[in-house]
Amino acid sequence: MFKKLLTPCLVGVLLIGATQVTQAQQKANFELAERFTSQQMQKLVGSTSVSPRWIEDTDTFWYTYDSPNGKNWYFVDAAKGQKRLLFDQNEMAGQLSEIFSRTFNEKDLDLKSFKFDTDKNLFTFHVDSINFTYNLNGNKLIKGDSLQKDERENWKAFSPDSSYIVFAKNHNLYLMDPEDPDSTEHQLTDDGERWFSYQWSDGDTSTTKKMRPRITWFEDSKKFWVKRQDKRKVDELWVINSLKKRPELETYKYSMPGEEDVYVDEIRVFNPATKDHVVLDTDKWEDQSLGGAYFNQGGIYQTEKSDYLYILRRDRTWSKIDVLKANTTTGEVKILFSEESKPYFNTRYSRLAIINEGEEYIWWSERTGWGQLYRYDSEGNLKNRITSGSFVVGDIAKIDTARSTIYFNAFGREKDQHVYYSNLYSVKFDGSNFRHLTPEDANHSISTSPKGNYFVDNYSRVDLPTISVVRDGTGKIVTKLEEVDMSPLEAMGWKAPEVFKVKAADGATDIYGVMWKPFDFDSTKTYPIVSYVYPGPQTEPFPIGFTLRGSGSRTSTLAQVGFVVVAMGNRGGSPIRSKYYHNYGYGDMRDYPLADNKYGLEQLAGRHSFIDISRVGIYGHSGGGFMSTAALLTYPEFYDVAVSSAGNHDNNIYNIWWGEVHNGVKEVRKTKKVKDEDGNEVEEEEITFDAPVETNAALAGNLQGNLLLVHGDMDNNVHPANTIRLADALIKAGKRFDMMILPGRRHGFGPYQPYFDRMMWYYFAEHLLGDYRSNINFNLPKDDN
Repeated sequence: MFKKLLTPCLVGVLLIGATQVTQAQQKANFELAERFTSQQMQKLVGSTSVSPRWIEDTDTFWYTYDSPNGKNWYFVDAAKGQKRLLFDQNEMAGQLSEIFSRTFNEKDLDLKSFKFDTDKNLFTFHVDSINFTYNLNGNKLIKGDSLQKDERENWKAFSPDSSYIVFAKNHNLYLMDPEDPDSTEHQLTDDGERWFSYQWSDGDTSTTKKMRPRITWFEDSKKFWVKRQDKRKVDELWVINSLKKRPELETYKYSMPGEEDVYVDEIRVFNPATKDHVVLDTDKWEDQSLGGAYFNQGGIYQTEKSDYLYILRRDRTWSKIDVLKANTTTGEVKILFSEESKPYFNTRYSRLAIINEGEEYIWWSERTGWGQLYRYDSEGNLKNRITSGSFVVGDIAKIDTARSTIYFNAFGREKDQHVYYSNLYSVKFDGSNFRHLTPEDANHSISTSPKGNYFVDNYSRVDLPTISVVRDGTGKIVTKLEEVDMSPLEAMGWKAPEVFKVKAADGATDIYGVMWKPFDFDSTKTYPIVSYVYPGPQTEPFPIGFTLRGSGSRTSTLAQVGFVVVAMGNRGGSPIRSKYYHNYGYGDMRDYPLADNKYGLEQLAGRHSFIDISRVGIYGHSGGGFMSTAALLTYPEFYDVAVSSAGNHDNNIYNIWWGEVHNGVKEVRKTKKVKDEDGNEVEEEEITFDAPVETNAALAGNLQGNLLLVHGDMDNNVHPANTIRLADALIKAGKRFDMMILPGRRHGFGPYQPYFDRMMWYYFAEHLLGDYRSNINFNLPKDDN
């Protein structure tokens, strides 16, 4: 801990000597990292969970599962507790070989767009653009027509009973008869235009083709509704695709924090029989939102009948919310109940459930500081609290109205269990008969059957490979499906990561995390520590369950280069903790997670002699890119190296939802004098919003360590200007840094991710291990480029 205990001059002398000795003994093990990339591990292990394809209105499903012995298709009857192979793959491979006059591997059949019809015992798929039907009665393969490019016809929005087709054209809605493709196209609207469109691609102005409409049908097929967003006054933003033959400009609308002109929501309900529609009377707050966030359709609920639509209406600060019941015939709107939650509502879990066409309502609220369920009557009066305690209710898996029972997942209720583990519970509407249905000490990922009688449960921990089972409504396991076999990787030296717990900078709050070590770990050596970060507030960076994919596997791979890699939470991170924990960062978006990360790393170094706290790296993507740079610039004497990808370094130019909800927005009311129609001077109230966010550029002068900035030049989520502005500030401050723009990449790096991963390995190896190698080309997997 030289950095904290010695004078600055002496620290420099000792650290230089110590670092030179350590680095002379350590070389980056790129070869070990290459052996344990996500791609290599998946090849040896295969699938790590079961994704059931439930068959409509049944308790049966099918799924595919890859193993070292090949890919298999299975059929499961949950009620009978039976699992079997869906078809004979040797027979299938033989029939395909006859048709195509070439061999097929029965252990790796590439059957695309696979669909199963249990009633007729048929399934369909295509191979090499040829459609096939397979009849399980007799194992007969029937060759169909060639797959047409437009076969899916995504522009058609069929009603549930298939009596109507709705589509969009020139930004307006049209209706047609599906039984008569040459029938008259009835135009339903004439006010659609670019940026206030009824079609999904509202930026497209050049085509007259039929397009996918922005509509949702009611189950009874009598009506459909559309949420339209007026973006006409919203300012434009641009990215350039430099990889086109002639570089091409892409234009889109983008509301930023504090701006006057933002998206304006409108909901219309259409009656296809009369070809009439009504606009719902939802106006209340300035710049309100209807449903979910500005970029999605959530928070709007319907039942089987089309008489009413239910909507969550939020003010611009997202601290006030109305639960609305809208009459879809008259457009009249009734407030069932309202709630205020400061500083803002948890946008991840707030939801409404409508019971028996509005006889009752189930509502999620954090009014006690913990997310719990509440029951309201038909008029919006509170009947009873359903759940209670110092834990957070998460997603509702199923509501059984016949038994007045709710099945849901929750976090942090079980004593002595990891507070982030998801468990399945059931409870009666009146709060009685509360039951814990998943007793295993693990994280449980649940998929519910359409009938709600059975659940597929994939349960695991970071040190427990996934076990997949089927449970009934009591939690009893009726059949085991799969268990991940790690023996091929263990034979190569793979080891599970370790879970740890430290304290936040307040010395009281528990912070959870995961640690990865090199598989050739030597406890007598010391290793640099690298922190993988994401500040939240919608999630935290460490895995809860078992994974060989994504960031959870990339941290493991990075460790093999020669580092101890950790990922931990911070106050203001996950919404599955208390409201206090989740809202901690409000109003301090740049700085709130930094002290917890630094203090957590110091505690780990104090516990483990193999951690060299004089060599500290930090990295992250998106919000993690923002945080990693902020940490390097805020604590330049502690963090030595940062790799920051796609960082929103200036949240003043990030989207309105993120900055205003999580950092805060103030409503500013002013009166100004204007003239009315008669020329008389009158006072008029003007409402504006102010939402400034601190930036990383303001800290540019603090840079002492090594910083690598990476951004995709086509990122239309976190605009490249976030990184460009930071680079400008660093240049003006005379700071040395490294930067790379990935051509043609969006917010996710896609096929360039393997290249970026290896660039990060080498960057940390150079600046934390002192391993500088020249003329190095990356060993990229062929199937990723």
